[in-house]
Amino acid sequence: MSTMTAVMWFRRDLRLADNPALLDAVAAGDGRVLGVFVVDPLLWERSGDPRRDHLAASLRSLSESMGGRLVVRRGDPATVVPAIADEVGAASVHVSADYGPYGQRRDQEVEASLKCPLRRTGSPYAVAPGRVVNQQGRSYQVFTPYFKAWLEHGWRQPVQAPADVTWVKASGEELPSGDGAGEQAALQHWKAYLDRIAAYDDERDRPDLDSTSRMSVPLKYGEIHPRTMLADLARERGAGAEAYRRELAWREFCADLLARHPHAAWKPLRPEFDKMQYDEPGELFDAWRAGRTGFPIVDAGMRQLAETGFMHNRVRMVVASFLVKDLHVHWRFGARWFMKSLRDGDLASNSLNWQWVAGCGADAAPYFRIFNPVSQGQKFDPDGEYVRRWIPELRHLDGKAAHEPWRYGADAYPGPIVDHREARAEALRRYAAIR
Repeated sequence: MSTMTAVMWFRRDLRLADNPALLDAVAAGDGRVLGVFVVDPLLWERSGDPRRDHLAASLRSLSESMGGRLVVRRGDPATVVPAIADEVGAASVHVSADYGPYGQRRDQEVEASLKCPLRRTGSPYAVAPGRVVNQQGRSYQVFTPYFKAWLEHGWRQPVQAPADVTWVKASGEELPSGDGAGEQAALQHWKAYLDRIAAYDDERDRPDLDSTSRMSVPLKYGEIHPRTMLADLARERGAGAEAYRRELAWREFCADLLARHPHAAWKPLRPEFDKMQYDEPGELFDAWRAGRTGFPIVDAGMRQLAETGFMHNRVRMVVASFLVKDLHVHWRFGARWFMKSLRDGDLASNSLNWQWVAGCGADAAPYFRIFNPVSQGQKFDPDGEYVRRWIPELRHLDGKAAHEPWRYGADAYPGPIVDHREARAEALRRYAAIR
């Protein structure tokens, strides 16, 4: 009697608990599973160091939870996955469904090259893209009705990690060193944050308080599933938990939009914006990337991004608005810089949030909503703590003075590279031309 083996191809689900695809692999292989992660050169080259470092640490953590048996190989998945399936005589290959534009194409190519079935079970989302539709069977273009329908649709409860797995050995690359990431780190971080969830609604726009969860990174790599988080949130009461649940739904709304409109990764959902006049990125764009615009809240965010691979969400909106509406640079240049720099770097969330700020996406902020970087800083960093944390040249300025250094003296810090009032008027002129 031959021994069955199934292949579990890990991607954005680097965990053992609440992983339906893994449970299916265990069942299909009678408990014998070869776990593999493929380092895809195409994705690797597009990733910046923060994402590469986190992935390496997460893979090491996953392997340790598998008794050191995770097989890591490098190459085109359409070649690597069929080869490893042939090596072990796999009965099936199991994955969590990928709804991204590239992921869908890649999986079709792998499926065409396999001699055994590719089984898709579950996804990185509580509600998979395409499941939430209106009465006409169409996807939602506005978030509020989507959110209501998403709640009504509901989701399954988390499932346990498989109890009895024999992880099959195979040759692979040596894992790079790294720690501080992975399933257990994500769960511990989330459990600790739940103790502070009550304050989320009041404090989530305050970068100086550093009180957001930073769960976007574990969610991106699937070190935790949103179902697990939603199950915990269901036991919480109050505006904080409700606001957090809404943010998880927004993440899934972005994924739903990208699955329906793959071009939205780099092209506007609203076609009239193809006619918008933009400036070519030059010295002003370089100053934005370097955190040298002369607008402290913008520069603090860009320096936080460069140093940590993370930026507070409110500040992300401010720096995006500044690039598109003060510097008149196309949002996709900013989106690409973020994808290169961010530790989370989730394509759907990144591109659709940039479109939201730029006014050209679904449920977008109106184009004429142009953030004033000074008043945004004064409102959400009222004591200047965030700005002083990331801009050493301004640490001599007390309180709100840090948001207007040109009034109080800061020789080591650049002056504003644009006049915000004039830039705003020019942005509105360009918008009026496409209406």
